Amino acid sequence: MVYFRLLGRLVLRLFLYLGELASLVGQICESLLQGRKRWRQFFEQIVEIGYRSQAVVVITGAFTGAVLATQALFQFALVDMETMGGVIVSVGMMRELGPTITGLMLAGRVGSSMAAEIGTMKVTEQVDALRSMGVHPIDFLVTPRLLAMCVSIPLLIAQSIAFGIVASYVVGVHLFKVPGAYWNFNVERFTDGNDIAIAMMKGFVFGLLIVIVSCHQGLRARNGAVGVGRGTTDAMVFSSLAILIFNLFLTLLVQLIFPVGLGMT
Repeated sequence: MVYFRLLGRLVLRLFLYLGELASLVGQICESLLQGRKRWRQFFEQIVEIGYRSQAVVVITGAFTGAVLATQALFQFALVDMETMGGVIVSVGMMRELGPTITGLMLAGRVGSSMAAEIGTMKVTEQVDALRSMGVHPIDFLVTPRLLAMCVSIPLLIAQSIAFGIVASYVVGVHLFKVPGAYWNFNVERFTDGNDIAIAMMKGFVFGLLIVIVSCHQGLRARNGAVGVGRGTTDAMVFSSLAILIFNLFLTLLVQLIFPVGLGMT
């Protein structure tokens, strides 16, 4: 009986949480359509989300591509197919690893920062002060971050993928001595615009998830510094979980729209 009560509480909390997220999404949509655009905050968030995240994203993408190429080449060497190593990296980085790794890094770096900043404003009553001055908190705090994320994350994902492919080329051609001409030929042959479209679509969805979850955690913060710390941790964890869960369904969806056709082009 205790287990049913615990399960019921978890289900109720889940639906309550999803309802709060849905309410926030509705307010964001209303702000985008009718609210005042805060361009100064938008450009500040472009710098915070995009510019200051480049180093982390580039390093992560480069080493992910290098490791993936190394593992692929060790296996392909057993069947004399080393020239296909670049294909695995390019398709894997575009369809899966590039958007997912970039999203997880941004959830840790940007999502936690959003939750901490907004949560601090909430517990110190700065959000209430905005309302008293006639400034809608969603217009001022959430919408600029959402728009900045939509602009920044495709560029960050492109950087991650590009450096991952370059790093894999260095590993394959210079360390494993794979002929560069064959490596590049196979990459160009088996990678097309559909792979790029998948990367951008996934990145866009992941960016929305990070902003919505993180801002929600900040706006619901309470109990002072303890609440802010808990909200910051929850923002990173929930954003990461949302990215991984949605990635599964997006992968199934895009496979129907953009099926993998190696050897069919």
